[in-house]
Amino acid sequence: MVKSTGRGATENAASRRFNLPEREVDGEWLDQQQCVDGLQPKPHTTVGILKSKTIITRNQSPDVPFTQSINGFVGCEHGCIYCFARPTHAYHDLSPGLDFETRLFAKPDAADLLRAELSKKNYTVMPIALGTNTDPYQPIEKDWRITRSILELLAECRHPIFITTKSDRILRDIDLLAAMARDRLVSVAISVTTLDPAVARTLEPRAPHPLRRVEAIRQLAEAGVPVYASLSPIIPAITDHEIETIVARVAAAGAREVTYIPVRLPHEVAPLFRAWLDAHYPDRATRVMTIIRELRGGRDNDPNFGSRMRGQGVWADLIRTRFVKARKRAGLGTERLTLRTDLFRPPEGAQMRLL
Repeated sequence: MVKSTGRGATENAASRRFNLPEREVDGEWLDQQQCVDGLQPKPHTTVGILKSKTIITRNQSPDVPFTQSINGFVGCEHGCIYCFARPTHAYHDLSPGLDFETRLFAKPDAADLLRAELSKKNYTVMPIALGTNTDPYQPIEKDWRITRSILELLAECRHPIFITTKSDRILRDIDLLAAMARDRLVSVAISVTTLDPAVARTLEPRAPHPLRRVEAIRQLAEAGVPVYASLSPIIPAITDHEIETIVARVAAAGAREVTYIPVRLPHEVAPLFRAWLDAHYPDRATRVMTIIRELRGGRDNDPNFGSRMRGQGVWADLIRTRFVKARKRAGLGTERLTLRTDLFRPPEGAQMRLL
């Protein structure tokens, strides 16, 4: 029996070294967790300040349906062992292991930076994606309210946004989301990877209970917010048996569409995932990795555009067939939502907008 540390990674593996200058840390935020007599203290969370010059990240990847994104946090306390964003912590000379989920950075001036970028005369309006790297509603958002400040500005400017999260904390902002939805300015994707709380407890240890996420889908849908569900990642021999059940459950809750991606293990994620399997699923660790390698052309990870999101081979075809049938059975698969860009108005500056 493996003792839980309350974290996803089982180790703090060495990362690639980029030798970047040390980041300024502005105090510490500690988990209010007390040590239990006789037990090893759990790792606590610290949050440093990350000072950026710009806040919008732009990409030209053919795999994703957006070209602009914002990440208000670096690292994620949810601790999902499969998170493909873990390797980004190496850019800070920190480990993609426990450091990624315990040594976090916040960008408290994100909304101010965004206001400056949206005010530029040459700014081109395209939907901004929130939550593409780390979760915008991870636990520290409760105190930092960075995501809320970004949403308030986008609502003011009537700017379109996609949000991806695996947290029901998004319901805190349902007032803004419902108002933006009336003008077709927002869509939300809720990640539901498993409905089994025992699996979720080690797979994504600090993310909200799966049923709370399903309930968030229901409340968002009832508020008129276009909400989708993501089964990403599907992990063979761990969560793939739940495909049909999850699709049916989220559809009944009001999800307009569902998507999925087979598990990806880029860079340092692969050894971390292997260590997690050895710790929690030693009986099937070899089988899981064998299937993943078949999905990924004989490697732990396939970095190529197109195939990296779909997988290849017999196992990829089987997962795809099951998913398509489950989606059709649930009455999904026809939803196509386009967010409006014609309503945008630049932020008000020192001189108020003339009416």
